[in-house]
Amino acid sequence: MSDAVRERALTATRPRATPVSVESLERGNRKRTEVVRFAAEQPVVVQCSEAPGATRTEAALLAAIDARTDVPVPRPLGDGVVDGTGWLVTPLIEGRDLHGAFVDLDPTDRRGVARSFGRFLATLHEAFRFSGCGGLTADESPADEATGAESAPEHGPSLSVGDPADAAEWVRRFGERHAARLPADFDDLRERVRDALRGPIGADGDPRLFPWDFRPGNALVADGAVTAVLDWEAPLAAPPGVSVAKAEHLVVDWYVPAGETGPLRRAFREGYESVAPLPAVERAHRAAAVASAVVDGGGAVTNPRYPPVDRDAAVEFHRTALRRALDGPSG
Repeated sequence: MSDAVRERALTATRPRATPVSVESLERGNRKRTEVVRFAAEQPVVVQCSEAPGATRTEAALLAAIDARTDVPVPRPLGDGVVDGTGWLVTPLIEGRDLHGAFVDLDPTDRRGVARSFGRFLATLHEAFRFSGCGGLTADESPADEATGAESAPEHGPSLSVGDPADAAEWVRRFGERHAARLPADFDDLRERVRDALRGPIGADGDPRLFPWDFRPGNALVADGAVTAVLDWEAPLAAPPGVSVAKAEHLVVDWYVPAGETGPLRRAFREGYESVAPLPAVERAHRAAAVASAVVDGGGAVTNPRYPPVDRDAAVEFHRTALRRALDGPSG
């Protein structure tokens, strides 16, 4: 992060504070993140991106989540642009990185975390409804239903869907894009994913917020409870079944052996149902969601578990998850 961006961000949000330390963090695929500490002020997190619209959208989404829900997120202190670079400043929230802590939690606390993720996701689905599916952007103008804008923009900043698509069309595009990105290790499953996408895809109400990377690896925990959910970049509007399938996969299946997932799956679903009925999760929803977790933004196979497994074990994990998504029942 350049000194000019950091200085402008701190001048806007901590104008009378003198930084005493700056620590770089690895957080997010498309942005740079630093923790800045002061002698007499609370520390902050400064993020910057070469895509200013991305930081503006993340800031708007965080502010809206804070205004409309009880999902724990860092509320923005300010955001802006310096020489084409977008910046966002939030408070530093204390807690242990849940990515490393999840498997070490007491089983009761681990179920509690899974239940919290289910409840948080249902809360987000109830608070954010859209008229079309697609990527979200911050919208300075009043909501316009023709562009897929939210139905309740008066509660926090407005977010709109660019080039909105209907649910079935969007699921097919989303799933096909990720099927195409699967490496050669998945050649025998690629066409099965596409077959799942060719079948009927129903619509289960309005599209809802789809937090793209909603998982323990992007959360903090203290005393067995989630204190913050982080990294809200690249949010989407999608059928709720897709985001339920993706979040359940990342919360329930990602960290523990298959024989231990049952209690976590029940806890996640109970958490969701404490807020709203669980939406229908169709075969196409689950296939697309699981396929989307196989490779990262650079095309490398992602590594589940903690500590992360090697590539061979990761490929086998993803193959098993895809087969389960393609063979298992919906719901």
